[in-house]
Amino acid sequence: EVQLVESGGGLVPPGDSRTLSCAASGFTFSNSWMTWVRQAPGKGLEWVSAIYTGGGGTQLYADSVKGRFTISRDNARNTLYLQMNSLKPEDAAVYYCVADMRYWGKGTQVTISS
Repeated sequence: EVQLVESGGGLVPPGDSRTLSCAASGFTFSNSWMTWVRQAPGKGLEWVSAIYTGGGGTQLYADSVKGRFTISRDNARNTLYLQMNSLKPEDAAVYYCVADMRYWGKGTQVTISS
């Protein structure tokens, strides 16, 4: 059974940093391209970032997070990460981990507030 379990969300002051994690199981993580997608309250899904296979996989970012967020993966630990710096109020959302744009986690909530 494919499982994607996000963690690391919570209440974060504006300007602070937070790292999200996604623990993957039930499929060959190292062969999968992984994506972070978010959904702000009352809004649609927004693609955030993707990383392709391999330890030094190609990384892609939405313009809204480029230069502030960093996606990475640890294939030995079957874990995907999203390092988020300089967080803004508009970054508040539920963040989902997605494998091969096919399997979705349940998400982790990030709230931006002082």
